[in-house]
Amino acid sequence: MNAERAWTRKEVKRVVGGAVRRSAQQVRASTTAAYTPLTRQLGESDLRVPEVCLGTMTWGQQNTEAEAHAQMSYALDRGVNFMDAAEMYPVPAKQGTQGLTEKYIGTWLKHQKRDQIIIASKVAGKSERMTYLRDNGIVRVTKADIQEGVDKILRRLGTDYVDLLQVHWPDRYVSLFGAKQYDEAEAWEAVPFEEQLEGMKAVIDAGKVRHVGVSNETSFGVMEFIRCSEQYGLPRMISIQNGYSMINRGQFETNLSECCAKRNCNVGLLAYSPLAGGALTGKYNEGDVEGARLSLFPGYMSRFRTSLALDAVKEYTAIAQRHGLTPTQLALAWCKSRWFVTSTIIGATTMDQLEENIDAFGVELDEEIFQEIDAVNKKYRDPAMF
Repeated sequence: MNAERAWTRKEVKRVVGGAVRRSAQQVRASTTAAYTPLTRQLGESDLRVPEVCLGTMTWGQQNTEAEAHAQMSYALDRGVNFMDAAEMYPVPAKQGTQGLTEKYIGTWLKHQKRDQIIIASKVAGKSERMTYLRDNGIVRVTKADIQEGVDKILRRLGTDYVDLLQVHWPDRYVSLFGAKQYDEAEAWEAVPFEEQLEGMKAVIDAGKVRHVGVSNETSFGVMEFIRCSEQYGLPRMISIQNGYSMINRGQFETNLSECCAKRNCNVGLLAYSPLAGGALTGKYNEGDVEGARLSLFPGYMSRFRTSLALDAVKEYTAIAQRHGLTPTQLALAWCKSRWFVTSTIIGATTMDQLEENIDAFGVELDEEIFQEIDAVNKKYRDPAMF
């Protein structure tokens, strides 16, 4: 922790009702350009990452190459040297733009010191739509798929390794992205966990990947990967990248967080969509916003714009206003505070958004605010699921 941040926090402490608390209004003083993210160990590994990770999925769709470079340079100046990409990016996924995100990172990366940048990327899970990702048109998570995917990722990035390779979504059937329940009738024959880990071992042994993780995964999946790692001496998944926010928290908190615990699987959460696609900024409270993601792409992340979700967002917005915070500060500071969150993935289409997002991690919420957030959560349990 830098000295200025530590001093500011000490000064704003006060005693209320016998407990040490910090006033949200006073804490805002600690949100300055001097804020530098803390680093945390990622799961069962020696990799340390900042508590803020720069998301990239708009680069090549909503952001140009020059804008992507500007975001990365600004983030790096602020101490955010951790970038998360995927072979299918940008989003929405389509053949004409696929791979642009990683190419933009690559043209920036060649002017940087590679060993000072942490690059994460993802190979796709089973897909019948994105056939263009594989030479044979079949997208699974076989050993061959992993090797082909990684080779293409490295060519686009212009580097010889990635620090973290993740399986973007499971090869097997799972209920994803707002689906309400698992339907056994939908299940298909999946690539065995052991084979997927053998594919990971091959790219690690070749020096192309340092660490591996999962994304959009379930407790069953995490536990099976860990079991296979231990039983067969294969690489261990160190991270899970799942959606997590104030309107999408129940599943992780009541289930997957147990897997994250050090005494169990010791897997670190890389939380994506902490602002619920921008909904938690409050900008959609009164309807569509010109140029905003959820307005540009109707149906995309629509779960964050249901009537229940928007009702919850309005109450969270009111909490922020009462305590002198922006809705963005409230949502990101809350996400950072969760014990199982190793790093929070932020995304921005403008530099002003990026600056506000990074600054938000310098905010510390007091117990009164946490209680108010939990009260809204009890009223609207996971509204993005309905």
